[in-house]
Amino acid sequence: MRLTEAEAKALLRRHGVAVPNSVLLAGDAVPEEAASWRGLVLKAQLAEGGRGKRGLVRLVTPETLMPARAEMRAILGPDAADTGFLLEEAVPVAREMFLALRVDGTGQCLEMLFSEHGGIAVEEGKPVLRLALDAEAPGLAERIHAGIGRRLAPALAARVARQAARLTAVMRDEDLELLEINPLALLEDGRLLALDAKLLRDDAAAPRHDAEATRASAAIEERSLTPLERRARVQGFTLVEMPGDVALVSAGAGLGMFLVDLLADHGLAAASFMDNRRGGPAETTEARLDAAFALARRPEVRAILFYTTLASRPVADRIETLLGFLARNPAPKPLYVGFAAAPSASRGFDAEAAASRLQAAGVALLHDDPLTLVRAIAANTGAPPAKAA
Repeated sequence: MRLTEAEAKALLRRHGVAVPNSVLLAGDAVPEEAASWRGLVLKAQLAEGGRGKRGLVRLVTPETLMPARAEMRAILGPDAADTGFLLEEAVPVAREMFLALRVDGTGQCLEMLFSEHGGIAVEEGKPVLRLALDAEAPGLAERIHAGIGRRLAPALAARVARQAARLTAVMRDEDLELLEINPLALLEDGRLLALDAKLLRDDAAAPRHDAEATRASAAIEERSLTPLERRARVQGFTLVEMPGDVALVSAGAGLGMFLVDLLADHGLAAASFMDNRRGGPAETTEARLDAAFALARRPEVRAILFYTTLASRPVADRIETLLGFLARNPAPKPLYVGFAAAPSASRGFDAEAAASRLQAAGVALLHDDPLTLVRAIAANTGAPPAKAA
């Protein structure tokens, strides 16, 4: 879940990270606590970037505050009814920087990203510094300082390094996948302040945290779901709809991403991505198939790929589930099926008999090799040749 700026900054504030004075706007007057601020910034609370370019972040005065909010609501259109607005104190900035921490799934570590230029300038300056971090290793701040010390004056580099090291603990304690501060501002009085923050929390960790603290973010995420995505959540798995031509049925993020990439390598695009949800039911195969078949009824989707891996659950049971579903729901587009099973899962499984039954049920191809399946889909849909390795 991506947190709104207001809830992200409230989280950072609880961990001692300095952020501007702010208040969620309610009513039609300048809040009493904001009356003495040196300047005002009005920000629409959306869980997305690029708000400034859309006119959803503005410097305002007490006189222009309400007209500005009305103009923002007009920009947002139907989405404005439940949109919150954060009123923040404008501060004198001497310098803007970019600092982010993210979970590097490939390297199985934290990665720090830093640029001495923040705001939109981060996209225009020299390449962002990337530094793999071991948050538990001694001398973390010193390692960070060694990386950014080539880009900042020594005293400022030391302060930013200490800030980044403290943020690794925030990442751990709050189960964050991304913590981005852009800009991290050096004020004219020498303070470091997080002027904007983008935080992404692992959905699986939600039960460990106070739901009330992220209520607005959760509501925005819920509104952004498609009907199929919302239904999948209720049924106990995660579905992400995408613009593509192959409805993909899988289980597990790693396998799903592998299949998405394999399809892309062969000129195809997945129309769906599926993953397990923590605490969900053990068996969601029929619900996943039902969602994929709904996607496959769309004219742009040309095939369905069902692929799963089994370590201990019997392959025969999964075949029977699939056959039972197909008996009630004929595939709207060609269906390609694959299984990768451990010996314990395939014990007593007659692959030849299964292939015959599935073929009779309308399956275009049954194969244990996903590459063979994807190549068959590409050949039968006229997709471009596979990318060179």
